[in-house]
Amino acid sequence: MNSEMEVGSKKFTDKNRCRELAMSSSFCRRIYTEVEEVGWEHLVKLGEDLTFIRFRIMDNTRRTHILEITLDKSYPRSPPSVSADVPYISHLEWSSSSKLRDVVQQFQKHVDKLQDFWLTLDDIDRSFWVIDPKHSHHAVSYRQIKIGHDCCIVLSVNVDDPRSLPECRFLGSDTEVNILRDIWKQNCKKWTREKSCPENLLHIFGNQLPQPSHLQKNEEQVECGICYAQYLPTDDELGAKSGTATDYSCENGNCNRAFHSVCLCDWLFSITTTRQSFDVLFGNCPYCSDPVAVKLSMKK
Repeated sequence: MNSEMEVGSKKFTDKNRCRELAMSSSFCRRIYTEVEEVGWEHLVKLGEDLTFIRFRIMDNTRRTHILEITLDKSYPRSPPSVSADVPYISHLEWSSSSKLRDVVQQFQKHVDKLQDFWLTLDDIDRSFWVIDPKHSHHAVSYRQIKIGHDCCIVLSVNVDDPRSLPECRFLGSDTEVNILRDIWKQNCKKWTREKSCPENLLHIFGNQLPQPSHLQKNEEQVECGICYAQYLPTDDELGAKSGTATDYSCENGNCNRAFHSVCLCDWLFSITTTRQSFDVLFGNCPYCSDPVAVKLSMKK
């Protein structure tokens, strides 16, 4: 009797294993097919169990965004979870027939809607002495601006309405802060959507806002603008580049973004407009779109 039960239990276990293997094989085929639909050139990372995927997406102003997608084993019955370097993630419309390309397309539309927001922040970065954040991040909606006499203005830009009057607070000594707060209260009604954020701020505060500090703008940026790491991983395939820090910077003084030449080469190869002449790749900076030229020999 016991032996019969053991045999029956073994058959039940074997059936479960076969079912799991079949599901796993089906899941793998589906993920590989859907990644191919998105485009392997956009793939940054694919987890070993295929439940974590990282894509590199470019918006219509050639900014690069990293989209991270985490899948449940019941995918596609359950929607994936999504994170990215944006102020917020829009609601993901999902059905049982949805695919990874639908996630990417919805994200693409989302970042395209945020262009005015990022352009506003770019205008602020170019016009004033921004001390925080030190490096531009697509997910951050505030700017801390140096105004002199050890005082700062912290502007919080409305993500959905970036041309509207931003929230504003002041940091510094009580005397200086009170003066600035009075100026803001008196003049903030002059804010108009027809003018850019820097134009409005200059209209409110006059010449009290200093120009960008060359020292701050040229401060070394140690994180790669593509992989977001300071050092490359220790990997035999990278050869002499294994474990090295960023070694290439955009020559645009308003950008000055740092990269690993290896990462930049890989990114340029994924862009159809990139040109190659002998051992040099010619393309555009992922952040400011200014021309860049990288020697392929640097990748070795």
